[in-house]
Amino acid sequence: MLVRRYGQFDDCEDAVQEALLEASRQWPSGLPDNPKAWLAAVASRRLVDQWRSESARHARELRAAALDSAEGDDGGIGRAEDLADESGVGNDDTLKLLFLCCHPALSAPSQLALTLRAVGGLTTAEIASAFLVPEATMGQRISRAKHAIRRAGGRFETPGPDEREARLAVVLHVLYLIFNEGYAASSGPSLQRADLTTEAIRLARLLHRLVPEEPESSALLALMLLTDARKPARERPDGTLVPLDEQDRSLWNTAYVLEGTQLLSATLGHARPGPYQLQAAIAAVHDEAATAEATDWPQIAALYTVLEAVAPSPVVSLNKAVAVAMVDGPEAGLALLDGLDEGLTETHRLDAVKAHLLEKSGDLIRARGHYLAAARKTKSLPEQRYLLFRASRLGKLST
Repeated sequence: MLVRRYGQFDDCEDAVQEALLEASRQWPSGLPDNPKAWLAAVASRRLVDQWRSESARHARELRAAALDSAEGDDGGIGRAEDLADESGVGNDDTLKLLFLCCHPALSAPSQLALTLRAVGGLTTAEIASAFLVPEATMGQRISRAKHAIRRAGGRFETPGPDEREARLAVVLHVLYLIFNEGYAASSGPSLQRADLTTEAIRLARLLHRLVPEEPESSALLALMLLTDARKPARERPDGTLVPLDEQDRSLWNTAYVLEGTQLLSATLGHARPGPYQLQAAIAAVHDEAATAEATDWPQIAALYTVLEAVAPSPVVSLNKAVAVAMVDGPEAGLALLDGLDEGLTETHRLDAVKAHLLEKSGDLIRARGHYLAAARKTKSLPEQRYLLFRASRLGKLST
């Protein structure tokens, strides 16, 4: 809302942070009638205070710009007629901000990092974890991206069809990463962050309505729905992680499974499969299996082979190794893990997969060592507890 009105990306972000701090001090004694409008008003005042502290000439220019953009101001609540555009899609501020952050003046990695920070609300540490880079490196990347957008004169508006198409791939990737962080939080006491998964699905629906003919947009929404369908079965009441093969599938969200498979069916066969179509197809194979034993692992392994060719990454190769192990045995999966250390040193995933496959192969001592190594690397407390539990169990079995 503030960026739409004032156009100063950095200043607006700082003002919102100050408003949130003020809320943390005042709200414990009672919430305002309209928290969102309260935050917008406080942040707006912070912006004005900041501008007044600058030189008189510069302050006059900024106040004039603010007055121009505030004509017809409704106190922070948008009118219904302001929320429609020629696309027929709600003129959602978050979707606009998403496209702004994916400005062509930025490199693709900078677009992703800035959008995850500004739109997804992820911390710099969480974004660094998603990119497998140090936190300091990511902080510098985000700071440079903000300044680049300011220099390029980025505008807070939904881009036209041509520009929108050029930014679409990054927008899809950002929504994918936001959803992933919500579905499996990289740090903190909770396994899942429903706020992030819900927002990612909401924005994916808006984007699908904006570009309904784009197969990857439909496929990303399908992937989110098919994956989020398992959320009710992923943890026990005490917060303990439940692996996929042990989940009570009767708890899965059948409405999401149905909607996801229908979306996927509508995209497959109409274009060369992209990475989200392939990942959605893998998710559908999992969801359509009545039991873990009934899972069509050969099909999943084949899909990962195609995905690795279309969109290679260490994580895809890691998942492929698990699928191959389910088809050809753990030794075959372990053989595929050789050389995967590069790009995965900042995460616990490689150690966790090695531990799982070594356990299945009967090498309990080495498996326990990798479970402990994975537990030391993860910042997610539920995952840490699960990995330590597995290590403790193997310690008892090997004595």
